[in-house]
Amino acid sequence: MYQRKNNYSIHAIPVLKDNIIWIWTDGSEAVVIDPAISQPVKMWLKQNNLKLTAVLQTHHHSDHIGGTQELLMDWPEAEVVASKADLKRIPFQTISVKNGTEFVLMRQPLIVIDVPGHTNAHVAYYVPYTNRMSPKPSLFCGDALFGAGCGRLFEGSAETMFKSLGKLKQLPESTQIYCAHEYTVANLRWAHEIYPDNELISKRLTSTIKKRAEGLLSLPSSLEEEKKTNLFIRAKTIEEFKRLRLHKDNW
Repeated sequence: MYQRKNNYSIHAIPVLKDNIIWIWTDGSEAVVIDPAISQPVKMWLKQNNLKLTAVLQTHHHSDHIGGTQELLMDWPEAEVVASKADLKRIPFQTISVKNGTEFVLMRQPLIVIDVPGHTNAHVAYYVPYTNRMSPKPSLFCGDALFGAGCGRLFEGSAETMFKSLGKLKQLPESTQIYCAHEYTVANLRWAHEIYPDNELISKRLTSTIKKRAEGLLSLPSSLEEEKKTNLFIRAKTIEEFKRLRLHKDNW
C-alpha cells in the first residue's frame, strides 16, 4: 500500500495482531517507524533495493522497538531516533530528541512533538513537507492517536493525554495520521454505541468496515477526519476526556 507523492512513498507492513510498521522512502533511502519485528521489514527493503537510513521510535514498548536491533545488524550505519527521556529504555538510540527538536531526514524537516500519556516519554514525528508542493503533511504518532481513538493511559494521566492531543489538534487538518495500530473499526463501533445518531461516525464506520473486508487498511486517516469523528479529539474538557477514556477502557 503506497501513498505516492513525487519520489516519496509511505508503505504499510501489517504485523503481529494489529501493528503497522510504516516505511517512508525516497529514492534508494528508507526510514522505518516503530518496527515491532524485523524480518518482514528486512525482506521488503532488500526486495526494493533500499538502504535503511533511520529508525524512528515513538516509545519504548516492545511491539514498537522489538525489531530495531536486528535491523541494525544489516544496516549498522542507520540512525535510531528516540526520546532522550527514554534513553534507559531505548539505549540503542543514536539521535536523542525532545519536544521541539527539529532535524532533517531524507531532505525533509522533521519536528518532534512530546505527546505523553500512553507512556511518559512518548513522542510523535511531524513532517511538514515545507520544500515540496505535493505531499500532504504527515504525522507518525505511534500510540498517542489512533483512527477514532487514542492510546491507553499506561503511565500518564488523563490531563497529560488531553494536553498532548491538544497539541496535535493544532496541526494542519490535511495532516495524514500514521499511527501504529489498526484499531479503527473497534473505536468507531464504540463511538457509534455512544452516539448512534451521529451521521459522520456512522458513515465512517460503514466505510471502514468495507475497507477492512476488502483487505485494506483504514489508515492513514487525516486530522480533519479525526476532528470530526474521534471522540477523544473532540472532547472539550479534561472531565469529558476522563469519562470517555474510562468508558472505552471498560467497553
